[in-house]
Amino acid sequence: MKKSIITVSTIGALAALALIGYARRTPARVSSESPSAAPVTQAAQEPKAPDSARPEPEPAPPLAQAPVLSTPASVSAAATNPRLEQSLLNQAVDTLVSSQTTYAQKQEAWKQLRQGGKLDQAIAELQQRMANDPRAAEYPATLGQAYLQKCGTIQDVREQGILALQADKLFDSALSLDASNWEARFTKAVALSYWPANMNKGDEVIQQFQALIQQQETVSPQPQFADSYVWLGDQYQKSGRNDDARSVWQRGASLFPNNEKLQNKLASAQ
Repeated sequence: MKKSIITVSTIGALAALALIGYARRTPARVSSESPSAAPVTQAAQEPKAPDSARPEPEPAPPLAQAPVLSTPASVSAAATNPRLEQSLLNQAVDTLVSSQTTYAQKQEAWKQLRQGGKLDQAIAELQQRMANDPRAAEYPATLGQAYLQKCGTIQDVREQGILALQADKLFDSALSLDASNWEARFTKAVALSYWPANMNKGDEVIQQFQALIQQQETVSPQPQFADSYVWLGDQYQKSGRNDDARSVWQRGASLFPNNEKLQNKLASAQ
């Protein structure tokens, strides 16, 4: 029993560090070049659709400007106006679950919720929305991220472990509703990559990133897609597959030539 508690606690602490550390490193810059349609060089767990069956990437529609969730004036006003406070919270949650906001805008919303001490309120709002619409994949996907965000704000490692395990189940729920939910699969894979080695999650992490890259290359490119190549290469390198690591980084760099992390990975692999 004691060993189980320690393992769960370790999972929680590392999963929290995984998400918070990743969020702080995520660039907001968009690559000026679009990916080509060349096939992925690494093996994937699912059969890949032939090139002729792939839809041609279309330019992404203009994105709505993300709402300003907090300014000194709005925070001060919200402190004495519960309706305004709820309105700002709803704006933040709307930003997080919307398909029309960018990944960078969502990371900024998470940052503001953390700094404003509003993660618990956001979690409650997401739980309510998920209960009201249990078939919408974006709610469990975002709630899972909220649990991991919460892990980074608490000191109780046992509670961190519980939240991390709940988050992983929520990501599975989101993917069962929508297997193409990028944020659910990416965050699940990143968090699993920090689980202890004796949990034997390495192969699953690689499979998740392989499936993610395969999915990415059938849709319009987004700047955050570059990170899937970074992480998959890291997992290959961790398992001693250095040639595969270099290959996937080269593939990513050919699609996102302005991504500094991929360029740095390639330089270090020389």
